[in-house]
Amino acid sequence: MTAPTFILSPSLLSADFSRLADELAALEEAGLTWVHLDVMDGQFVPNITFGPPVIASMRRKSRLYFDTHLMIERPERYLSAFRDAGSDLICVHAEATVHLERAVAEIARLGAAPAVALNPATPLSMVEYLLPQLDMVLVMTVNPGFGGQSFIPFTMDKIKALAAMRRERDLSFRIQVDGGVSPDNTAALVAAGADVLVSGSAFFGHPPYKERLDVFHAAAATRAT
Repeated sequence: MTAPTFILSPSLLSADFSRLADELAALEEAGLTWVHLDVMDGQFVPNITFGPPVIASMRRKSRLYFDTHLMIERPERYLSAFRDAGSDLICVHAEATVHLERAVAEIARLGAAPAVALNPATPLSMVEYLLPQLDMVLVMTVNPGFGGQSFIPFTMDKIKALAAMRRERDLSFRIQVDGGVSPDNTAALVAAGADVLVSGSAFFGHPPYKERLDVFHAAAATRAT
C-alpha cells in the first residue's frame, strides 16, 4: 500500500533565531518546500515572536513557501504588510477577528492564499460557511502560544469531521495540523485527513533535516502498510 502524501511545514519557532538565513537554506537543501511562520503579538497569545520586517528579510534569502500563521488580535490591520513582506499563505484565527469573511476576502484580494485557524475548543461551525473561499483550514491540536506542547487527543476527531465535510461538499481546501506533531502520530494524522503537518521541536530538534524529513515519511509509510 502506498503511503499517503503530505506536506511537512517546519515551524520556524523552534529554529535557531540567531541564524535564520542558514536555517532556511538548510530546509531547502533537505528538500522541504514549506516553512511555517508563527507570528505572535503577546495579546491573542502570551508569547511575542516577529513581524513583517523579519519576514521580509527572510524572503530575500529563501524560495520556500511562506506559510504565515497570524496569532494576533485584529489581524485585518496587518494583512497587506504581511503580504508585502512575502507571505504566500496568510492564516488568521477565527477567534481573533469580528469580521472573518472580510479578512479572508482581503487576503485573497491581496494575492495570498487565505486560511483560517481554529483553536482546539473552537467548533468547525465557526468556519463552515467560509470553506469554499479557503485554501486551507488549520486545526490547532494544542492551545497556541508556545512550542513543545503535547497533542490534545480530542482534536483527532475534529480533523476527521473536517475531512468528512470536505468530501461531502466536494471541496479542495487543505487541512493543516499544528501542535504536538511528531513521527509517532504522523500516520494517524494523515489517515484522518491532514494534508499539511506543522512540526516544531520534533523536527528542528533532530538534525540533519534531510534525515528527519525521511523519518516523517518513513513513519507514514510504515504505518500505512
